[in-house]
Amino acid sequence: MNTLSAQNSLLMIIDIQERLVAALDKDIVVSKAVKVASAAKALGIPVLVTEQYPKGLGNTVPQLKAVLPPDTEIVEKTSFNALLEDGMPEKIAAYGKKQIVLFGIETHICVHQTAAALIEAGYEVYVIKDACASRNKYEFKQGIEIMQQNGAKISCVEIALFEWLKGAKNPKFKEIQALIK
Repeated sequence: MNTLSAQNSLLMIIDIQERLVAALDKDIVVSKAVKVASAAKALGIPVLVTEQYPKGLGNTVPQLKAVLPPDTEIVEKTSFNALLEDGMPEKIAAYGKKQIVLFGIETHICVHQTAAALIEAGYEVYVIKDACASRNKYEFKQGIEIMQQNGAKISCVEIALFEWLKGAKNPKFKEIQALIK
């Protein structure tokens, strides 16, 4: 199937941290991240968060942390590709999901390298483009292009949320719809 399934998705949020967000022109990525994380929480989709060297770059921004499901695991990393961290491939596999929905900062570095490794490991990777960011527009564009060339499906917040819902009869429809109004 070429659309997302809430039952078969794992949401991975890559490095939406205080100092990285501060380096961006705008923090639109934070509001988009909050919407997707809120929808995942409402729909029972597991969430895995990474933080690149939090001692230097700070922690996940508070407004995102506030909406994460209570069982969200936050994994510290120093590798740009999250799957290079000890135990991370096993951690992801333990969720038993085939579709990995991915977004974060820096699109052309950590998001791209993690997406490439996930694709190589056999997962369907869906990149939420409007919830990704890089400091430089050119690098952002290149990051998105290379992920698409590698086989990632490039999506956006509304596409992901409505694919997860499947239809207006979903009991969570009004709650999810309210996130994007």
